[in-house]
Amino acid sequence: MKNRNKLLLTLGVCLIFTVDVAAQLPPVFDAARGKDAITAPTTRKYLSPVKILWKTEHAGANIVNEQRLLKPGTGQADLVGGDLCYLKNDGTIQPALLLDFGKEIHGGLQLVTGQMSKQHPVKVRLSFGESASEAMALTDTNDHAMRYFDIELPWLGKIEVGNTGFRFVRIDLLDKDTELLLKEVSAIFVYRDIPYLGSFNSSDSMLNKIWMTGAYTVHLNMQDYLWDGIKRDRLVWIGDAHPETSTIAAVFGYNEVVPKTLDFARDITKLPNYMNGMISYSMWWVLIHRDWYMHNGNLKYLQEQRKYLVGLLEHYMTKIGTDNKEKLDDGTRFLDWPSSENQKGVDAGLQAMLLMTLDAGAELCTILKEDVTAKKCREAVSKLKKYIPDPNGSKQAAAMLALAGLMPAEQANDKVIAVDGVKKFSTFFGYYMLQAKAKAGDYQGGINTIRNYWGPMIQLGATTFWEDFNIDWIPNAGRIDELVKPGQKDIHGDYGDYCYKGFRHSLAHGWASGPTPWLSEHVLGIKSMAPGCKVVKIVPHLGDLSFVEGSFPTPYGVIKVKHTKLPNGTIKSIIHAPKEIKIIRK
Repeated sequence: MKNRNKLLLTLGVCLIFTVDVAAQLPPVFDAARGKDAITAPTTRKYLSPVKILWKTEHAGANIVNEQRLLKPGTGQADLVGGDLCYLKNDGTIQPALLLDFGKEIHGGLQLVTGQMSKQHPVKVRLSFGESASEAMALTDTNDHAMRYFDIELPWLGKIEVGNTGFRFVRIDLLDKDTELLLKEVSAIFVYRDIPYLGSFNSSDSMLNKIWMTGAYTVHLNMQDYLWDGIKRDRLVWIGDAHPETSTIAAVFGYNEVVPKTLDFARDITKLPNYMNGMISYSMWWVLIHRDWYMHNGNLKYLQEQRKYLVGLLEHYMTKIGTDNKEKLDDGTRFLDWPSSENQKGVDAGLQAMLLMTLDAGAELCTILKEDVTAKKCREAVSKLKKYIPDPNGSKQAAAMLALAGLMPAEQANDKVIAVDGVKKFSTFFGYYMLQAKAKAGDYQGGINTIRNYWGPMIQLGATTFWEDFNIDWIPNAGRIDELVKPGQKDIHGDYGDYCYKGFRHSLAHGWASGPTPWLSEHVLGIKSMAPGCKVVKIVPHLGDLSFVEGSFPTPYGVIKVKHTKLPNGTIKSIIHAPKEIKIIRK
C-alpha cells in the first residue's frame, strides 16, 4: 500500500477497516487530475461602508448606533454583544439605512448579526444601487443579477449574498415587532488582483482622473470573462470588448481574460453566424485579434485562430456586391445604440468596418502564411474603396469612414464629428471619434472632447464610466452619490434610452473606457509598430498641457516616459525602455 494515506476506523470491540482516503476525495483533490481543475481568477476583499447616506426619518430609538457599521469588521459574530447597530420595527416605523461604500465595486454583501432577543431569523430587504437613487427607488432591476430582494438573516451569525455591480445598499427591516442587531455590513469586493502597469499623470488633474476611471471601469469587468457591464449585460459582447482590450493593453498588458473571452465567442458562434447575432461584432473579433497580436506578439495563439479566421474572412468577402457596396443582409446591422435609427449612417459605418476588417484580415493571414486568403482580402479591400458612402450626419459613421480611409480625416472631423461639440457622442463609439480626431491631427480637440464628455460624469459623482451619456442630461441634474433634491432631475432614473432606460442603465460599462488607451497612445504618444511591441513609436501631443508622464506595459517590461513643454513650445522627453524594444521618434 505504498504512497497511500490510510484511515483506520474501529467499529465494535476489535473490528478494524482500512479506508483509502484519496479514493474518497472529490476529483479536484486528486493529484492526477489536479491539472484539470478550474481555479477562480478573482480574489475577494471586504470593505466597510464609508458613509451612512440616509436613514428612516424620525426613527428615533428605532435606529441606534448606526455609525458602528463604518468601523472595520472581522467577519465573525461573537457573544460579547457590545457596540452593535440596533434596529427596531415596532409596526409603526420600518427602520432602514442607506450605506455608501465610496466607489463602484463588483461583488456582494456580508452581514454579521448579534444576539437578538428572539432566537430566530429576521427578514430584511436589500436594494443594491449604482446610484443612491437606484438603491432608494426600491425598484426591481433584477436583470442578469439579483439586486432587489428579501432575505432572512441568521440569529448570531453571518450570511453572504449578492453578485452584482453597486456602490450603495439600502437595508430595510421588514419583520414587525422585531429587532435586528447588526455587528457588521461589509461589501465583498470581487476582482482580479493585478497591478496597474500603465499609468498617466499630467498637468490636468481631470484628465488624470478620467484615465484612471476608464482603467478601473475595465478592471471591474475583468471577471471570469470580459464583460461589458457588472450590473447588467454581464455577458461577452465581443464588439463592446474592443475598447476594453485596448484599455487592458495600455494598463495591464497581457491578461488571460482576453484570449479566454475571444475563444469563448468563437466557440459558441458557428460559421456563418455572427457573434452576438450582430454583423459588426464578428468584425470586432478580427480587429481585436490584430491589435492584441500587435501588442503581445503571441504567434502560437494567433495560429489557433487560423481555421475560424479564414472561414470568417471568406464569408465576409461574399458580402460585397458588384457595385462595390457591402451586402451584409444576414444579421443585425448595428454600430451602437445612439446611431441605430440613422440607417444611412449605419450603412456607411458597416462599409467602413468591412473594409477595416478585411484589411486587418490580410495582415493576419500574411503572418499566418495564408497567402491565398490574404490576396483575396486585399482585392476585396480595393473593391470596397471604390464606393464612398455619405455618413448622413452620423458621428459614428464619419469616424469609421475616416479610420478606414474612405473619407479624409480632416473632413470627417470638421464637417461631422466636431459639429456641436460633444453632442451626439456615445460612450462606446466616442473612442473611434477620438481616434478619427487624432488621425486628423486634432489632438487638442480630442483632449477637449475627453474633458467635456467624460469629465461631467466624474463631476456628477461617477467612479466608473457609464453605458451611455448625453450632455443634455446635465442641466439641473443631481449627483449620483447624493439623494436627489427637490426640483432636481435624477440623472440615473429619469434618463436613458433603448435598452438602458432609467435604473436599467449600467453605470460601469467597459466600452466607455476609450479615453484611457487614447491618452496613452496620443498624449503619452506610445504606440506599438511591430508585433509584440518590438518596435514602439513615441510621439507625444501635449496640446495645452505643460507636462505628461506615465508608463506603458509591453511583453519585455514597462516603458516609462516624461514629456515637458519648454518655454519655446518644444517638447523635452525622457524615455526609459527595455533594451529589447526599438524606439522610433517619428
